[in-house]
Amino acid sequence: MTSELKEKIIETSLALFEKHGFHGVTVKDIVEACGTSKGGFYHHFQSKDELLYVIHDKFISYVLTKAHQAKDTYDTPTLQLYAIIQSFVKVFDLYKPHISVFYQESLYLKPRFDHLIKKKRDQYKKILFDVIRNGQEKGEFRKELVAEITGMSILGMVNWTHKWYKRDGEKTIEEIAAIFADIILNGILTEDAKERYHPLLHQSPVMKNQF
Repeated sequence: MTSELKEKIIETSLALFEKHGFHGVTVKDIVEACGTSKGGFYHHFQSKDELLYVIHDKFISYVLTKAHQAKDTYDTPTLQLYAIIQSFVKVFDLYKPHISVFYQESLYLKPRFDHLIKKKRDQYKKILFDVIRNGQEKGEFRKELVAEITGMSILGMVNWTHKWYKRDGEKTIEEIAAIFADIILNGILTEDAKERYHPLLHQSPVMKNQF
């Protein structure tokens, strides 16, 4: 029951923050909109600032967990990177309101919360960079590419999804993720690796069902 109330507070605050902005919404507004009390709010959150942090942390923790799972589940850098791209793109559908509030209100994060978020973002980048370097060492990714620049290019490309993605658009989030994977992998794979992973690049049903 308590977890249900916490989720209800988060979902209610997301809608209010999107519409009125972080500073345009009070705790009183939130509790009235979700039909609880200030006691109910403060049972789950120490402050509105902590609530904003939890909203940010939710989707960042999701992609970080998925990146760790990709490294633990798949035994080649190409499959690991493919899985990371898939989960990264899908987060823009799963946590669309959270990400909208993140880009709109992230400047208002208190320093201690901002530090925690940046720490997880750095952990995510390290996993991505490590996978790319490993792929270069194993001859799957082109060695002439700078791993950090390649990783930041991937992050920048996919992060822009929040600007244009619509749930009722022409392409599903899975189809969009496949397009991103096609562009990225065809850009960094060696010619030998392209031959090896040809079914993956062309989205055969067998390979697609693995992710």
